[in-house]
Amino acid sequence: MLIDTTTPHPSQGMWTAVKHFLRHKVPHAIGLDRAIAFTVLGRVIQGLGSVGSVLLIIHFLTAAEQGYYYALWSLVALQSVFELGFSFVILQVAAHERAHLEFHADGSITGSEAAHLRLASLLQRAVKWYTSAAVVMGIVLLIGGLRFFSLHQQPQAPNIWITPLRVTVLACAITFSIGPVLSFLEGCGQVAQVARMRFFQSTVSVAASWTAMLSHHGLFSPAMVLLGQGFVAGILLYSRRRLLIPLLRMHVQGHGISWKREVWPFQWKIAVSWLCDYFIFQLFTPVLFAFRGPEEAGRMGLSMNIVMQLSAMMLAWMTTKAAPFGSLIAKRERPELDRMFFRSLRQSLVLFAGAACVVLMGVLVSPYILPRISRRIEDWPIFLMLLLTALSSHVVQSEAIYLRAHKCEPFLIQSIVIATCTAASVVVLAKTSGAIGVSFAYFLVLGVAGVISATTIFRTKRNQWAQAEG
Repeated sequence: MLIDTTTPHPSQGMWTAVKHFLRHKVPHAIGLDRAIAFTVLGRVIQGLGSVGSVLLIIHFLTAAEQGYYYALWSLVALQSVFELGFSFVILQVAAHERAHLEFHADGSITGSEAAHLRLASLLQRAVKWYTSAAVVMGIVLLIGGLRFFSLHQQPQAPNIWITPLRVTVLACAITFSIGPVLSFLEGCGQVAQVARMRFFQSTVSVAASWTAMLSHHGLFSPAMVLLGQGFVAGILLYSRRRLLIPLLRMHVQGHGISWKREVWPFQWKIAVSWLCDYFIFQLFTPVLFAFRGPEEAGRMGLSMNIVMQLSAMMLAWMTTKAAPFGSLIAKRERPELDRMFFRSLRQSLVLFAGAACVVLMGVLVSPYILPRISRRIEDWPIFLMLLLTALSSHVVQSEAIYLRAHKCEPFLIQSIVIATCTAASVVVLAKTSGAIGVSFAYFLVLGVAGVISATTIFRTKRNQWAQAEG
C-alpha cells in the first residue's frame, strides 16, 4: 500500500501551530524583542546566580561577613554619586543626533554633517569626563570605605575587609570608565548589541562571583563581578573600534554640541535626581549596619538584592526603549511614542505583579523547606512592603524614562523631596524599629507618595507637550 506523503499528519500541523504561537504570538503579546530578551536573560542569569550566591554565602560566610559583603555592594553603588546620571544624558543626546544619521556595518556614518560632528563631540567629552571622574571616585571611595569600616569594625571579623575593599574600589573605577561608551552605543541604536553584551556580562560575573566564594574568598566577590563585567565590555568596545576611534579622532572645530547651552541644563537636574536615587534605594544596608549590626544589615541587604534583581528584570521593558523614545521625539512622532510607552508599561506591570507573587510565595514557604535561607532574609511582612514599593517604583521609573527622553528632568523637586523623606525616616527608624520600621516608611514615602506625585507630574508634562505640538 502506498502512503500519501504529501498530506501532513494532523499532529504535524498542530506542532507547527504551537511553534508559531510560541515564536510569534507570545513574544508579541508581552512585547518581547531582541533587546528585551537579552536583558531579561541576563537578569535571569543574575537571579539564578543570586540564588546560588545566597547558598554559597550561607555556607562560606558567617552572619557578620554577610553584613560586610552587602556593605561592600552599597559602597559600589556610591558610584552613582560620581556618575551623576551622565550615562543617561549621553544616551539621549546620542539618540536625538542619531535620528539624522545612518550607521553602516563597516563603522562608517552618513547623513547630516552637523549631527556627525555633534555626535563626535559628545563621545569625546564623555570619555574625558569619565576618565577624570574614575580617578577621583577611586580615591574618595577608598578613603571613605576605610573610614567607615574602621569605625564599625566587628570584633568577630577584624580586618578581613581591607584587601577586598581595595580591590573592589579598583574594579569599580575600571567599569565606571567604560560606562559612557556603552551608553553612547545604545544611543546610536545598538541597544540589542549592548543588551547581548550585558547577558554575557551576567554569565561571566556569576562565574567569577561563585569562584570567589568557592575558593573561600567571598568578600572578593563584588570585585570579581566588576572585573568580569569590565572584561566583557572591553571585548564589545574592541569590536566597535571602527565606529568609535574615528569619532574620537574627529576634529569638531567648534561645531560640536554646546554643553553649557544644550546639555548642562538637563545634566545637572539628572545629576541631582541620580544622587537622590542612592538615598532612596541604597541607604538601608549601611545605616542598618551602623545602628543594628552586620547581621540585620545582611538580612536587609539580601532581601533588597532579591527585590532589586526582580525590579531590574522588569524595567528592561522600559530601559531598552529609552533610545527609541529619544529618536521618536526628535522626529516628532508622538503617537508612536505614546503607543510604545503605554504598551510596554502595561506588559511590564502585569509580568512584575505575577513575578512578585511568586517571590512572596517563596518567602512564605522558605521556613518550612529552606530554614537556613529563611533565617538570612527578612520575614514576609517586610518582603511584602518591599515588593509593593518596587512595583510602585517601576511606574515612577518608567514615567521618568519617558519624560527624560525629551532631554529634560521634571522630577527634580520630587526626587529631592522623596530622597530627603526616605533618608530621614531610615536614619530615625533604623535605630528604634529596625528593618520593619524602615521598610514601612519606605513603602509610605516611595510606594504611595512617590507614585502619586510622579504620576501627577507625568500627566501634566505630557499634556503640555501634546498641546504645544498640536
